[in-house]
Amino acid sequence: MKFDFTTEAPEVRYRLLSNFVGPRPIALVSTMGKNGPNAAPMSFFNVFSHDPAILILGIQKRLDGRDKDTVANIQSTGSFVVNMVDMAIAEGMLICGLPFEPGIDEIATAGLTKRPGVHVPVPSIAESPCVMECVTEEVIDYGRRAIILGKVVHMDVRDDCLDPEGRYVDPAAYQPIARLHADNYIVPDAQFELKAPALDTITPVPADTRADAEG
Repeated sequence: MKFDFTTEAPEVRYRLLSNFVGPRPIALVSTMGKNGPNAAPMSFFNVFSHDPAILILGIQKRLDGRDKDTVANIQSTGSFVVNMVDMAIAEGMLICGLPFEPGIDEIATAGLTKRPGVHVPVPSIAESPCVMECVTEEVIDYGRRAIILGKVVHMDVRDDCLDPEGRYVDPAAYQPIARLHADNYIVPDAQFELKAPALDTITPVPADTRADAEG
């Protein structure tokens, strides 16, 4: 089947993109606003650079066109925290995603524990296996969606998630869940290695440039 994204309705584009681009890591984003702390899960999220260390969030507006509390708080304080999600806090993540009225502490409501930020005035979630404190680099307004670039200024990783040298993840201990589509999620409990073959074992195929030359 072919889909022309220049004519397809937004809900069709969303369904196709979110179904086929996955699994997508989940950022349980904590922020601080005038009504206190806030937390909300985002699956339009990933890391895009290490130097500088940049994370990107994509956050849809509310149905009535208003910014969600997460976006409003990020614009107000210029900071946020990404709390990675594993099975131990999966239910809490879902509770934080419920449409509470302003003034509700989603972190406490979800039975999770707030921990003061080290470099940002935003609490992290103590039960998260990995938290990344971010300062806002840029907010790009695409009408119905905000694209937020955040620079990681502090990272706190649970000790058992790393090997004894503190260099690499221990896959037996760090198993963040990711979203596939709708209410379907996945956990990386069946990891395997794929190593590229040696370059000198591959026979390169030259590009056919005749069409370009004739054009």
